[in-house]
Amino acid sequence: MLSKHSKDQREQLEVFALSELVPEDHLVRKIEEAMDFSFIYEKVAPLYSSKGRPSIDPVVLIKMVLIQYVFGHRSMRETIKRIETE
Repeated sequence: MLSKHSKDQREQLEVFALSELVPEDHLVRKIEEAMDFSFIYEKVAPLYSSKGRPSIDPVVLIKMVLIQYVFGHRSMRETIKRIETE
């Protein structure tokens, strides 16, 4: 039997914090606490143009490569897939 949801049910929102998805004892949290990545902005500033579309945050890019190395992912595609799902 086909059941239909009421309009109220379809428009419900679920709010959650990303920090709740990562366990307290996860290695990524420990790395985040131990390392200050803010120095990257100063190092890469001369490489970015003030014109054009906004870029991806360079700290995010560095963190992705670090995760790839630490967890032994073979490719950036695999790393991105794992970041999205875990």
